[in-house]
Amino acid sequence: MSDLQERAQALDTADELAPLRKLFTLDDTVYLDGNSLGALPRHVPARLQEVLTREWGELRIRSWDESGWWTAPERIGDRIAPIVGAAGGQIVVGDSTSVNVFKAVVAATRLAPGGRDEILVDASTFPTDGYIATSAARMTGHRIVPVAPADVPGALGPRTAAVLLNHVDYRSGRLHDLPGLTAAVHAAGAVAVWDLCHSAGALPVGLDEHGVDLAVGCTYKYLNGGPGSPAYLYVAERHQTAFDSPLPGWTSHADPFAMTPGYTPADGAVRGRVGTPDILSMLALEASLDVWDGVGIDEVRAKSLALTDFFLECVDAYAPGGRVTSVTPASHAERGSQVALSCDDAEPVMGALIARGVVGDLRRPDVLRFGFTPLYVGFADAERAARVLADVLAGTAAPAA
Repeated sequence: MSDLQERAQALDTADELAPLRKLFTLDDTVYLDGNSLGALPRHVPARLQEVLTREWGELRIRSWDESGWWTAPERIGDRIAPIVGAAGGQIVVGDSTSVNVFKAVVAATRLAPGGRDEILVDASTFPTDGYIATSAARMTGHRIVPVAPADVPGALGPRTAAVLLNHVDYRSGRLHDLPGLTAAVHAAGAVAVWDLCHSAGALPVGLDEHGVDLAVGCTYKYLNGGPGSPAYLYVAERHQTAFDSPLPGWTSHADPFAMTPGYTPADGAVRGRVGTPDILSMLALEASLDVWDGVGIDEVRAKSLALTDFFLECVDAYAPGGRVTSVTPASHAERGSQVALSCDDAEPVMGALIARGVVGDLRRPDVLRFGFTPLYVGFADAERAARVLADVLAGTAAPAA
């Protein structure tokens, strides 16, 4: 057994979060793709069976009241709130991340002072955020200004209405300065919108503490809500009375069953709702969040950094020289919960890794991504992944220059 293998065992033995692994349905695979789809919590199938057979099968329409279906979007939002540093009553669950980005960006332009006609958008953002923001800009008469997150302070001005940023870059794993950038946006008189897809459930966010205006996020990554599980929308309490959704659906009406032709928005985060909640996936998400009971996000962050540090150390020790280079920042203050490695032959390398029981993913053309979910990934997983990666690289000829 190598020194790194022995260290991995010792670190796993000392890991206070290690017992959580048994709460998930996992096998001998090293699963490092929780930043795309989180693992299944073991108890979720039984909960869904109950929803299907009793709540839908027996109670049927009575379940909207008797089983709490109608209030699920706000109830589940309140369970997500402490994970992202928000007080209750500010998060509503429903729709996809893309739909919530649209709501948030348009609403942000309506919250901003009059006469402003620019929306700054993260130039390195996940593509759909840019697509949605561009469409929102066309509809609202604004101009899109793509800018690197680090350059946002210098790009802000009296024309800036809103700024849409990703907390963690989906390709590189770079963590952006949410507190500092939010403060800069506010100093310019604009509204800050954050996409938390790659940070919620992996590291502290501090939405309330840092004065974020609006935020969106998915629940199928580090929150383990299941494929296509509903996203969420955060509307800071101070903005709720002025929040003007571009999608004023019937379930966000102050009296939805009055069925009146005129729209009167509900109070609070409820006005972020649109249509009928997607109950099956929403209740699967609610059950999945049980694994967070008693877990502190600071503990999760500490383990995340330790895991990614250890994985990078193992890669450096094992991998053939010059075959991979980390594009994830070494600084803890700038790192999310993934490691991205530049590799000229990334696609065949990842295919070989998966065939040998190490599951990550890739972003074309040359990025290998490894996501570290601290609730179920251990240090032995990190060591094994690096060792298998080294074997694959050693057995795969480097592309011709």
